[in-house]
Formats: sequence, structure tokens, C-alpha cells
Amino acid sequence: MQCGPAGGPGSGEVGLARRVRAGEAPAHGEAYRRHAGDVAMVAWHAGGGDPGTAEDAVQEVFLELWRRPERFQPDRGSLGTYLRTMTRARVVDRHRSDTARRRREAVVPGAGGEDVEAAVAAALTAAAVRVAIARLPGSEREAIELAYFGGRSYRQAAAELGQPEGTVKSRIRSGLRQLRVDLRAELGADA
Repeated sequence: MQCGPAGGPGSGEVGLARRVRAGEAPAHGEAYRRHAGDVAMVAWHAGGGDPGTAEDAVQEVFLELWRRPERFQPDRGSLGTYLRTMTRARVVDRHRSDTARRRREAVVPGAGGEDVEAAVAAALTAAAVRVAIARLPGSEREAIELAYFGGRSYRQAAAELGQPEGTVKSRIRSGLRQLRVDLRAELGADA
């Protein structure tokens, strides 16, 4: 099924989203043409500017859309937002996995007692931070993850979340205040 004329039933983002969700192959090609650039940019930024990571993420995200189009929920946001969010999550998950693997490979038991102590302290701090972030309300957690772990500016985070910039800033400030309180309680006065 081809895109209809401008304003026709198959045209525009809403029509494309409906056709993608229905699993129509031409719609997947159109989704790629419309959104691959944005998805690549999100992957590139979230991946620290690594072109290989960005290419892999773009391929994985569109393959996932092709394999499981029913996961896209148009009532929860636009197709572009869904793809960018999926991309960011993929890249962040891959980065976390790679970081954890490198840490496991770098730890040599019994070598440099101070390094082991520092590594254990850092791991405990990181675990406490992950737990504290997980406890935040979803809107604050999303804003903080985009701004601090995703490398987005306030404006970029606001655009990706579809919220006013002031709202996103407020959620980040509120979330950081709560993190400070939680981490001080968990780690002591040094947090």
C-alpha cells in the first residue's frame, strides 16, 4: 500500500504509524526514510559519538520495529518519539553492559589492595545511585536519565519527552534533591 496523496488516509505521520503497526512492509521503508536520521543522531549522541555504536543501534531499532510492530503504541506518543526512546534505551543498555564487562575483566583479585578497596567502594556507591534513581517517580527519572546519562541538554530532553523545557528542568532539580537525600541516608554525610 502506497502513501496516499497529501491529506489522504495513508499519508502523514498518523497514517504511517497505523500502517507500521499493521505490519505493512512499505510502511517500514517509509518509517526508515523519515526517521533513520533522527534515530542515528540520538544513537550517536547517546553512544558518545561512536559511529559503530550508532550504526548498530539504528539497525537494531528498525529491525525490532519490523519484527514486533505491535509494541509501538500510537496512543502513547508519535512513531518518531517511540523510535528515539527505543534507540536511547538500546545504546544506554549496551554502554552499561560494555562498562560492566570491562570492569569484570579489569578486576584481578589480590592485586593492589587499595585498588580493590576503591573498586568495592565505587561499586557500592554506584549500586546505591542505581537504587536511588530507580525509586524516583518516572517523570523525574526519565528527565535525569536523558540529561545526565543520555548527554542531552535541557532543551533536547524536553523535546524528546514532549514536555516544556521548564517542566523538565523542574523535574531534574526535584529528582536531584531527592537523590541527594536518599544517598546521604544510604552512604552517610559524604554523599
